[in-house]
Amino acid sequence: MTQTKPRLGNGKDWWQTPCTMTIRSVALIIALGGSSYALLSVAATEQETLRYTVVSNGKTQGNEVDTFTGEGRIESTFEFNDRGRGPKIAAHYVVGANGMPVRTDITGNDYLKAPVDEHFAAENGHTHWKSTSEDASGPEGGFYISNNGPAAEAALLGAALLRAKNGPVKLLPAGEARLERLTDTTLQDHGQKIHVTEFAVTGLSFEPQTIWLDDNQRFFASPGPWFAILREGWEGTNQQLYDLQMKAQDARYGHLAQELARHPSHPVAIEHVRVFDSEQATAKENQTVVIEGERIAQTGPAGSVQTPKDAERIDGTGKTLLPGLFDMHAHAQPLDGLLNIASGVTSVRDMGNGIEDLQRLQTQWESGAAIGPRVWKSGFIDGPGPFQAPTGLYASTEEEALAAVKRYADLGYIQIKLYSSLKPELVSGIVKTAHGRGMRVSGHVPNGMIASQFVEAGADELQHINFIFLNFLASQVKDTRTPERFTAVGANAAKLDLDSKPVRDFIQLLQSHHTTVDVTLATFEGMYTGRPGSVSPDFAPVLNRLPAQVQRSAYTGGLPVTSTNDQLYKDSYQAMLRMTKRMYDAGIPILAGTDALAGIMLHRELELDVKAGIPPVRALQIATFNAAKLLKQDKELGSIASGKRADLLLVEGNPSETISDIRRCRLVIKNGILYKSNDVYASVGIKPAE
Repeated sequence: MTQTKPRLGNGKDWWQTPCTMTIRSVALIIALGGSSYALLSVAATEQETLRYTVVSNGKTQGNEVDTFTGEGRIESTFEFNDRGRGPKIAAHYVVGANGMPVRTDITGNDYLKAPVDEHFAAENGHTHWKSTSEDASGPEGGFYISNNGPAAEAALLGAALLRAKNGPVKLLPAGEARLERLTDTTLQDHGQKIHVTEFAVTGLSFEPQTIWLDDNQRFFASPGPWFAILREGWEGTNQQLYDLQMKAQDARYGHLAQELARHPSHPVAIEHVRVFDSEQATAKENQTVVIEGERIAQTGPAGSVQTPKDAERIDGTGKTLLPGLFDMHAHAQPLDGLLNIASGVTSVRDMGNGIEDLQRLQTQWESGAAIGPRVWKSGFIDGPGPFQAPTGLYASTEEEALAAVKRYADLGYIQIKLYSSLKPELVSGIVKTAHGRGMRVSGHVPNGMIASQFVEAGADELQHINFIFLNFLASQVKDTRTPERFTAVGANAAKLDLDSKPVRDFIQLLQSHHTTVDVTLATFEGMYTGRPGSVSPDFAPVLNRLPAQVQRSAYTGGLPVTSTNDQLYKDSYQAMLRMTKRMYDAGIPILAGTDALAGIMLHRELELDVKAGIPPVRALQIATFNAAKLLKQDKELGSIASGKRADLLLVEGNPSETISDIRRCRLVIKNGILYKSNDVYASVGIKPAE
C-alpha cells in the first residue's frame, strides 16, 4: 500500500485505509481526536489508570495506558502496529487549575518511525511550543493541540469543552473547538452495564470528531470496522457502538444533502463557455451546453444551440466546462463524498474497502441520501499474516482465493486488487478466474514477486510508482510488505538509469501486455520531499484554504531522513516523475488516482502529471475520457456530448493551458444535480480557490 487515507485530515477512519497513511494523517488522528478520547478527571483525589485496547482486523494491535492523579499530572503511553508501521509515544502533562495543560512533553516516534520530540509550556502569561516542525510562542490562554499527542490529550480537550458548557474553547496555535451531544445508549457485557454518550468535537478537522464517554465523563471507545480503540474488557461492544455512530453520521450527511444539492425543475444552459473536448484533448471556445434532467441535451457553438425558453441560464464567460473528474484510486469513506463533489470528482474507483460499508455508502450516494460520486468497486484480496491489510478478503489457499474472486464477481465488482501478503503462486489462478468473470486484476506486487513477474502472470494493472522501481531492486529488498518498499525506493530510485536496457525491456513488457499503471504521484510527494518545519509541497497550493489545525499537519514532514540521504530522497521522487513520463511517452496508459485526501489531492495529481512532462490537455484526458473508457463507461460518461450523463465541472480559467485552474471549481453537476462548489467546500471547512 502506499501513503494515502489524511491522507491528511481525511475525516474518516484514517487508520482504515489499506494503503499507507501519511505522517500528517496520523498526527491528526492521534492529536486531534481520530483515535480515542480518554477523558481524564484531573480533579480526582486518587491515582487512577485507564487502559484501552487497539483493535485492527479483529486482532489486538496495540494499547493505550493513561495514569492520572489529583495533582494534575497525567502520564500516557500509546502504540500500535500497522504492517510494520505505527506510532510509539510517551507523554507527560501538567494541568492547571482551569483544566488546560500548562506543560506537555511528548517523545517517541510517529507512524512512519520519524522521531517525536515535542514540548509545550505556559507560564507568566506566555506560552511556548517546540517540536521537530514548530518553534513558536504566544500569549497564555487556550488549549494547545500537539502534533503527536496520545488520546489523553484529546481527553483533556473534551473535559475543557464540557466545562465550557456549549461555548467554544480557543485552540493553540489557532482555531477554536466546540462540543455537541449526539446520542447515548446502555451497553451490557460480561454481566455488567454501562451508560455511554457520543459527543462530536468540531474545529479540529474537516468534520466533527466523535467521542464516547461514560457517565463519569471518562473516555469509553472510538469504534470502527477496521480500527478501533475500546476500554479494556468492553471490546465486544465495538459493532453496537459503530452502528449507533453511523446512524448519527448518516443524519448529519443527510441534512447536508438536503441543504447543498439543487434539483433544477427547468433545463439548465451554460452559455458562452469554453468546453474541454476530452475525446480529442482540445478546448473549444464560446460553446453552449444545455442540460435537461439527468442528461446533456445539446452542446455546440453558442450561436447554433437553441436554448429552451424556460431554461436557467448560467454565464460561462471566462470559464471552462469539463466532464466530471475520475479518481481511479480511492478508499471511499463518508467525508470523501463532500470533498470529491466540491472538487469536481463525480466518479471514483474504490481500491479496497469493507464490503458492507462500501455498499452502504454507495447506496447513500446513489440515492441522494448523502452527497458523493459514482462508485466502481475493486475487490481486495490479501494473504493472512502479520502484515495483512486491515480490510478485504484473505486467502492462503487456491480454494480460498478463487472463492474470494467469485464472491466479489457475484456482488458486481469490476476488478480484483491483490495485496502484498498474498502468496505469489496464487496470482495466476486468481487472474484466470477473474478474467473469466470479466474482471480486471491489479494491485501491489505480492511479496516474493517483482512487477515484471506480476505482469507476466496476467495482471492488467500495477498500483503505485514505487512498485515500478522495486522491479529493479529485488536483490536489495528483503520484504516489500514492510516500509522497506518506501525506504529502498528513496535510497535507490535516483540511481536507476532510466535509459538502461533493464528499464527499456520492462517498458516494452508493459507495452506488449497492454498494462496500465496507477502511479499515485501525489501519494509519494510528501513522503519523499516533505520535511519537518516546511510545508509539504503536495499541500502548499491549498494550505491557506484548509482549517487552521489541519494546516499544521502539513509541516510535520514525511519519511525520516538524515543529512546523508535528504537530497537523495528528493532526487528519487524526481526519478518517479521521470519514470512516469517515460511510460507515458511509450504509450503506457497512466491513471489519475489519489490514495490520499479526496478531491483536492486529485488536483495535485494532475499538476504532478504536468510537472512530469505530460501536456495539460492529456492530463485532463487521463482523468476524464480515458478513465471512463477503462471502466467501460465512455458511452455514458467521460466527455461532453448530447445524450451523455450530466456529470460536469465548471471552473474559472483554462486548465487545458494552466492545469492549476482545475482547483478553481465553481459549479459541479452530477447526474443533473447542481452543487455550488464553494458551499460544499465550506461544509468541510475549506475556503474556495480564488
